[in-house]
Amino acid sequence: MGANVREAQNAESKADSIHKLKIAAKESDETEYWLLLCLKSPHLKSPNEKLISDLKEILLILSKIISSSKLK
Repeated sequence: MGANVREAQNAESKADSIHKLKIAAKESDETEYWLLLCLKSPHLKSPNEKLISDLKEILLILSKIISSSKLK
């Protein structure tokens, strides 16, 4: 996620920036999937639920940045 956000900050165009932010959002969604899988697995140490909460907050922030970038 972080690398994609960083790339978005140095994008060649507004469309490129939005595209990279969308990739970061997809990556955060995938990360949430894996954390939830770990949380439900009896074989793995459960991740701190705060990680999942923080990740959801990051996804909301990315979504807001993407939607406001499209309006400009």
